[in-house]
Amino acid sequence: MNIIFMGPPGAGKGTQAERIVSEFKIPHISTGDAFRAAMKQGTAMGVKAKEYVDQGLLVPDDITIGIVKERLQEADCASGFLLDGFPRTLEQAAALDDILTGMERKLDHVINLRVDRDLLLARLTGRRICKSCGATYHVIFNPPHREHLCDKCSGELYQRSDDTEEKVGTRLDEYINKTAPLLAYYEQKHLLREVNGEQEIDAVTSEINSVLRGQA
Repeated sequence: MNIIFMGPPGAGKGTQAERIVSEFKIPHISTGDAFRAAMKQGTAMGVKAKEYVDQGLLVPDDITIGIVKERLQEADCASGFLLDGFPRTLEQAAALDDILTGMERKLDHVINLRVDRDLLLARLTGRRICKSCGATYHVIFNPPHREHLCDKCSGELYQRSDDTEEKVGTRLDEYINKTAPLLAYYEQKHLLREVNGEQEIDAVTSEINSVLRGQA
């Protein structure tokens, strides 16, 4: 099962990705994790990426694509993968097609978690994060048992500086504008599967599983 996972900030991608990889026994590949692993392992692309990162520069597209290619060729991807955060552009999507063709593989599904913009604003501006362990809460949807304190480690909870309504709105608009061409690209290929991300967590999981198992 080869899957791309898409959805705006606040759509619940992280939660659902954990459940998908557990259910289908495939690795969850985020570009951030792939970058860190490649640099730590000193792979050919990881070494090149580190040169840019160390200088505070953006890593060029060809290196990003190379790191994803290296990751997809690892043994744990033999039975499939869940790509999260890649591709972000049409150029990257075309490159991924070429990579998979070279590996004699193909995409099975592109899952897009669809959530109304106003609901995303409410979700993201209410998010609180533990300073100690990084656990995430929400003042409305998932409040801690003790106000301002983490349930897991009693660490102090805080709001990220980019979780204000103005900054969240900008991030959402940027995401929507950038991904619209990608969604159209995969829709034309009959790979796009729209999932209602406004449901309860278990209901979203159930809908995704139905799509992946060909029951929807």
